Amino acid sequence: QVQLLESGGDLVQAGGSLRLSCAVSGTISSINVMRWYRQAPGKQRELVATLTSGGSTNYADSLKGRFTISRDNAKNTVYLQMNRLNTEDTAVYYCNAVDRWGTTWGQGTQVTVSS
Repeated sequence: QVQLLESGGDLVQAGGSLRLSCAVSGTISSINVMRWYRQAPGKQRELVATLTSGGSTNYADSLKGRFTISRDNAKNTVYLQMNRLNTEDTAVYYCNAVDRWGTTWGQGTQVTVSS
């Protein structure tokens, strides 16, 4: 199995950018899919971005063009680059990994966008 540790959340002004990191440890080679989710206060958790082991990416329609998921295999880290942030992006962002044993979640990192 794997373990996930997110970082990079912060308070940022609207229009700014942040890069979130998800450090992956454990049996990394077993991972099929990595995803970023977010959960805003009072709302359901929603899928933000997906990255497959083959390198394919997918994004929530409302976030295309602003968010980018990527990985650095040498650092065993998956990133979420977020640009042109607005107040609606305020949420706890979670990293998620799917492997042969199931699904693993990180603890989340808080992103707050001020107007």
